[in-house]
Amino acid sequence: MRILFLAIILWHSVILSAQEKITLLFVGDLMQHDAQIKATRTPQGYDYSDCFKHLKEAISQADLAIGNLEVTLAGKPYRGYPSFSAPDEYLQAIKEAGFDILLTANNHCLDRRKKGLERTILLLDSLGISHAGTYRTPEERAEHYPLLVEVKGLRIAFLNCTYDTNGLEPSAPNVVNYIHKEEIRQDILKARRMRPDIIIACMHWGLEYHLRPNKAERELADWLLAQGVDHIIGSHPHVPQPIEVKKSAHSHHKHAVVYSLGNFISNMSKLHTDGGVMVKLEFKKFPHHSYLNDCNYSLVWTSRPQLSGKKNFEIYPASFISQPISNEEFIPMNTYLKDIRQLYERYNIGVSEYIFE
Repeated sequence: MRILFLAIILWHSVILSAQEKITLLFVGDLMQHDAQIKATRTPQGYDYSDCFKHLKEAISQADLAIGNLEVTLAGKPYRGYPSFSAPDEYLQAIKEAGFDILLTANNHCLDRRKKGLERTILLLDSLGISHAGTYRTPEERAEHYPLLVEVKGLRIAFLNCTYDTNGLEPSAPNVVNYIHKEEIRQDILKARRMRPDIIIACMHWGLEYHLRPNKAERELADWLLAQGVDHIIGSHPHVPQPIEVKKSAHSHHKHAVVYSLGNFISNMSKLHTDGGVMVKLEFKKFPHHSYLNDCNYSLVWTSRPQLSGKKNFEIYPASFISQPISNEEFIPMNTYLKDIRQLYERYNIGVSEYIFE
């Protein structure tokens, strides 16, 4: 009996040592309005190093950091809304901040038409940043989509599609992934044939400035889960929406559904568009299976020169509310944090907030 007991203890220790923990960090819309571009201009070009400096450590600590690139990199002239083209230095700063994957299927991906779509992909490839959502040709899409990434033995298939491209159609042979159910169904089947551990659908959907998902979002989320998607990450409303961890009806697995991450960095001025939420998914990987171990979030807020007196836009973690900041910053930041926390306390399911300095 003693030998059997020791064998069981040894077996458990082997299983635990074989277990891997993998963290994925998702952030919202990476935007560039005219005021942001102007703020970064220097005699030598554009300097974005201040924008991400307070979050660089948190981003880099994740095994994979993923963001929604809601601009094109079409070259000069650089412009913000309504036809975005950000300086190349912006993408370099995003990479240096620690981002590994950028999503490109959104309503602004055709702002600069064919040149914007193709040059954005060219620069992403040149910097070694993985991406999903837009493609130069159908053949390129067939080869690289769904995006399959492996980290610490965990195989992750990413899907990314958008509700619209502001009425613009892609120029042949360019491809944009749209929210078409039959196409998504085929993409999910293709993803499953890749034998991933998890499938994550990143959806550009919903109604702008609404703090809660609409009926269509909820129905589509349920449909995606029924088709075999494991987790859903949403963007587009430019304000945070609730986060739910749903329990599977057929197994012990849990599914994270993030309806909207809000803005990660922007110059938008409507209420609640001055901040966003970072969502961290923690997975545990065993030799023959994996599962979502934890899902939590951290709120962030973007300070801007007219409030801070600084040269550049800077993203602050929520902890900065207790540090010495100007009164002009404190009031809108406190309003944002208070309102979103109240929203999340009422509607979130199965998640908690984490704070980093």
